[in-house]
Amino acid sequence: MGKKIIYSVIIVFVVWSILDYVIHQLILGASYQATPNLWRPMAEMKMGLMYVVVFLVSIAFVCLYALLVGNRGVKTGFFFGLIYGLGAGLSMGYGSYSYMPIPYHMALTWFLGSVVEFTIAGLIVGRIFGKK
Repeated sequence: MGKKIIYSVIIVFVVWSILDYVIHQLILGASYQATPNLWRPMAEMKMGLMYVVVFLVSIAFVCLYALLVGNRGVKTGFFFGLIYGLGAGLSMGYGSYSYMPIPYHMALTWFLGSVVEFTIAGLIVGRIFGKK
């Protein structure tokens, strides 16, 4: 199981990093530029820390699935990721929207992006840990 955990963490981390680029650079890039008072300047961004956080969340996500989910497979992984994504997305998107003056479409994109990212991660771990 150790190799499956390592393999899953690496794949989830890479997929999330790619999706984060699509969401935050391609989809929301103009929105971030339009609200510069809310963000650190690019020169002050803690990109290394951001990647460490994504990697640690990848570990937590994969370990939760691998160690706590009994009936493993693609279907279970899908629902695990979807439910996890709904919780994380609500917190990220609408939780932030409740106290930050961000545009609504940004909150919605953070919410939907989280749901998509975690659902895809669930499909990945479901496939890797699924029954043979």
